[in-house]
Amino acid sequence: MSLHIVVDSSSDITPARAAELGITVVPLTIAFGDQSYRDGIDMTSREFYQRLLGSSTLPTTSMPTLPVFEETYRRLVQAGHDTILSVHLSEKFSGTFQTAMRAAQKVATETGARIEVIDSGNVSAALGLPVVRAATQARAGDDVTTIIATLRSAWERGRTFILLDTLSYLEKGGRIGRAQAFVGALLNIKPILTFQDGQVAPLERVRTRAKALARVGELLREMAPIADLGVVASDEATRAEMVTLARTVYQGEIEEFTFGPVVGTYAGPRSGGFFAVAAPRVS
Repeated sequence: MSLHIVVDSSSDITPARAAELGITVVPLTIAFGDQSYRDGIDMTSREFYQRLLGSSTLPTTSMPTLPVFEETYRRLVQAGHDTILSVHLSEKFSGTFQTAMRAAQKVATETGARIEVIDSGNVSAALGLPVVRAATQARAGDDVTTIIATLRSAWERGRTFILLDTLSYLEKGGRIGRAQAFVGALLNIKPILTFQDGQVAPLERVRTRAKALARVGELLREMAPIADLGVVASDEATRAEMVTLARTVYQGEIEEFTFGPVVGTYAGPRSGGFFAVAAPRVS
């Protein structure tokens, strides 16, 4: 294929899935003190959560550098890809999108390749699921303009529901956004969050995990018919909860993701969620 898709590791697409679909994943970096790890490469999610729970301070995260993006794009062009679609997490979370833009402009000028850089306005499964589907389109021969339109349609029709065990990690990491409104009840609620205008926003506050799961089930059913669905979780027990709930409202293929170290820094343990895409309306 002349078209190649690039995404950053905040998409939580596993290395195996990326390899299967021919997606290049550019890693963000996580650091515990002076020890740095490339997201999805140097530390597994299980290792990360074990360390997170045992750490007295929150790890820090950092975006890929300009040289990393430049090297990635040059390597792909040299491999014969004259069109690159590079899709990234919301620029309100990170400078990754802007760095990718700068690298793309430089490499495109040098090589003549077409490099399209997209701000998804999302993160994790809400970024990863549309990119996985875009990669399938690319393998089927769809052009970049068609794929970009499909991506944007998925985000327009999609909704994210995030269930956190606590807001503590999101608050400590400085990524709490509009969900700040929930902070006063940190210890007493199980928040349901969403993405709005490229940042985390509060949806509802519920007193117990069981009630939070039941409420998300209601929200998913209100979206019916659902055309596509991704599930994300920080651990296998939470994943089982999410998949079980998903199966009550959707019988199609469910794409599964794991909150990796970068997203997990802010989501924390026992977190899960959904990115659901409503079927197009028939006019």
